[in-house]
Amino acid sequence: MAITSADAALLVFTACNTARVFAYLPQMVKIGRDAQGAAAISYTTWTLFGVSHLSTVAYAILVVDDWRMAAVFAANTLCCALIVSLTAWKRLEYERRRGRSASVDLYPGADALPDRR
Repeated sequence: MAITSADAALLVFTACNTARVFAYLPQMVKIGRDAQGAAAISYTTWTLFGVSHLSTVAYAILVVDDWRMAAVFAANTLCCALIVSLTAWKRLEYERRRGRSASVDLYPGADALPDRR
């Protein structure tokens, strides 16, 4: 039984997107260990990644009726949501330690940048 190019593409697609679920773990660990409010993490980027994965879940279910594909991208969506949530938590924790209000600062450390007026 010969493997077609479509089968090979599907195998690579599935392997890469399954492995990506595990690739989020180092990012989560770095957020957890960060003592500066996870300033390097972008809410916009990770939210866009999550919404993109969520749209793929909808496509997998509604268009191609592929529940395995939907499950893989749902896991990717969950990981992105966890990264955004962990970042928000670390920023709140950082602000509390600094004695500031408990609001989420989108750019922690920006007040330490030189004024360029």
